[in-house]
Amino acid sequence: MRNIDRLMQEYSESHQNPTNKKIHNIAVPAIYFVTVALLYCIPVLPIMEKYDFTFAHVAIIPVLFYYFKLSGPVGAAMTALSILVFWGIKWLEYMDVSVWQFSLILFVVMWILQFIGHAIEGKKPSFFKDVQFLLIGPVWVISGFLKKLNIQY
Repeated sequence: MRNIDRLMQEYSESHQNPTNKKIHNIAVPAIYFVTVALLYCIPVLPIMEKYDFTFAHVAIIPVLFYYFKLSGPVGAAMTALSILVFWGIKWLEYMDVSVWQFSLILFVVMWILQFIGHAIEGKKPSFFKDVQFLLIGPVWVISGFLKKLNIQY
């Protein structure tokens, strides 16, 4: 069994309840967005600022490498999602929204929802067992879209 298949199967075991699934389909992409946004808000070195390069850009490189290592389609889908995230951050800036305040509030709210979902499910979040499941959550959500497009991850 491929590593991606094993991880997805294991992640799915604690995400069977329809309400928990709905919560995760909203909260997981939101958490991905705000995590990148919070990294984006960390003050940068002058050379990074000159090229509009942030710690979010630095952090996303090994994350996308991990996704491509799992599967080409997963890596491509997560790259597309990451591009949308950066556009979303720029849109927030354009709308004169405090990115860090917006992201921090949404981060807390979405994690509360996640734990409510797991309380409904009656199972602990997967990342309590293995921290890499923090990166598998977005893949689990994206896999639903890939399946609708008839793309195997």
